[in-house]
Amino acid sequence: MPDKDHIPRSSKRDALRQQGILNPRPHDVTHPLFQNSEFFDSRDLLQVKYEMLREVQVENRSVSQSAAAFGFSRPSFYQAQAAFAQDGLAGLIPHRRGPRGAHKLTPEVMAFVDEVIEERFGLRVHPRSIERRLRKKKPR
Repeated sequence: MPDKDHIPRSSKRDALRQQGILNPRPHDVTHPLFQNSEFFDSRDLLQVKYEMLREVQVENRSVSQSAAAFGFSRPSFYQAQAAFAQDGLAGLIPHRRGPRGAHKLTPEVMAFVDEVIEERFGLRVHPRSIERRLRKKKPR
């Protein structure tokens, strides 16, 4: 592959991280496909999971052997298999952990915030404006 077309490893790693599919344990992938290959990348969690599932389904390799070679446990294999069966490739993308959304900012809490802001400052502020401002202030 010519140098001008080659994607730097750090750029790909950053893209994988941003997409939420950077494998946290690429060193655990011992399968020969991922050793010294420009195509197969052990840092690409989606690719690793897919190849693990494909090997069991298409090449009839045992779940235990395949899971170990791709750096997963048997329970992780079965979770990936179920997710793939239900949602296809998108099912292999890890879901964020933790609460989904502002579970503490109930409608009652937001009504209170609106009331206090309007009472104290005489302003009506849209909740999205508050949300955007708080997001800017958060340290990452």
